[in-house]
Amino acid sequence: MTERGVRSTRNRRPIAFFAGFLLVALVIAGAISYFASGDPDGLDSVTLNGCQTVEVDGEEQLRGTCIAQNEGDHALGSGPFADYTVGGAEGTNGVAGVVGVVVTVLLAGGLFWVLRRRGGSGGPE
Repeated sequence: MTERGVRSTRNRRPIAFFAGFLLVALVIAGAISYFASGDPDGLDSVTLNGCQTVEVDGEEQLRGTCIAQNEGDHALGSGPFADYTVGGAEGTNGVAGVVGVVVTVLLAGGLFWVLRRRGGSGGPE
């Protein structure tokens, strides 16, 4: 096999791997995320240890000593993808997941591409 044939085969393998990775990530984010539980996760449960939730004047308040008493609103809590949805609309968590995957892949891919180009000409291309 010629050197050119070996090089083209080597270049195709990472592309196929990353294309497969992207496809799996998009399927998980877009389809499987609809089955995610809306119940509090383990971290939420742990932060409530030592407190009781009571209703006062129609609002829930925490009584006792727990980490959750120090929580506040996130700076991006009113953003377009808050609560893993698009604009707060129910049933759009898959769309928000797909957008998140695409943005993450583009940012990471761009960063890797920039860093790879700066590396110098000492290694194989």
